[in-house]
Amino acid sequence: PVTLAPEQPGATLIVREVPSDGTPPALPWIVAPDPVAHPAQPPGVLSVYPSEVLAALQHLHVGDQITLPLPPPRSTAGGPASTAAVATRAVVRGVWRDYARQQGALLMARADWLRLTGDDRISGLAVWFADGTTDHGAALVARIKGAIPDGAPVDGSTAGELRAFSLRIFDRSFAVTHWLQGVALVIGLAGIAASFSAQVLARRREFGTLQHLGFTRRQVLALVACEGALWSAVGAVLGLALGLAVSVVLVKVVNPQSFHWTMSMSVPPFTLLALGLGVVVAGALTAWGSGHAAASRDIVRSVKEDW
Repeated sequence: PVTLAPEQPGATLIVREVPSDGTPPALPWIVAPDPVAHPAQPPGVLSVYPSEVLAALQHLHVGDQITLPLPPPRSTAGGPASTAAVATRAVVRGVWRDYARQQGALLMARADWLRLTGDDRISGLAVWFADGTTDHGAALVARIKGAIPDGAPVDGSTAGELRAFSLRIFDRSFAVTHWLQGVALVIGLAGIAASFSAQVLARRREFGTLQHLGFTRRQVLALVACEGALWSAVGAVLGLALGLAVSVVLVKVVNPQSFHWTMSMSVPPFTLLALGLGVVVAGALTAWGSGHAAASRDIVRSVKEDW
């Protein structure tokens, strides 16, 4: 790890190949390097690329100059010439998105690293298959492990395995939200059932008058179901608006303040539409069922109280 400020935890230093022609490395950029706005650095100044978390913790922006403590150059015997860190000037060229390291990460070119430290050891290896190549990631990982001398700790996995592992952790962490959604839906439907049962009993005279005017019992129940669908639609719209508002607060406010990273917000319109229609249909059926149980044939006789 590399420490830029004594009051902050150390960040992960990543050394990788960076094109020497000024082309930015392939990263999920938040602020991509701009050679026009920020031309090549002066001699003796490195180009570094902090992650979003590190930039937020250290209040770094593109174009800022920092002092980077690097290990001392290695001696010819293989060990470091001294134990004191070497302060090196560096300039921030871009900020990239990284969710894997909560303390932040700092990327620099491997050519600069070798020139300053002479350390050519490799601790990690990433392999990209050519377009159209059949994915044999597991076989390649096994071959790499077989080529490493015995006793060296080697851990390898494919991108698909990492993604599946991350999704399992994510689903396990948020599994309770699915149960909470179901409980909220059941509570809402129970409230609709109780409300419309009470309404049918309280409006027996109104429904009896409608039947005297020629409405059939089925038409009265259809009216109750339509009211249930209408109120369910109003509730679905209000719930959707409140849910989107909470989502915006979580994504745009809570995440940057708590974790120092931002996320892209994606709204699935078809899923939300299907869920809203399901709530409306469920509300209408619940209202119809509660009205059917409460509206007996004696509802017509209730009008006699006014005669």
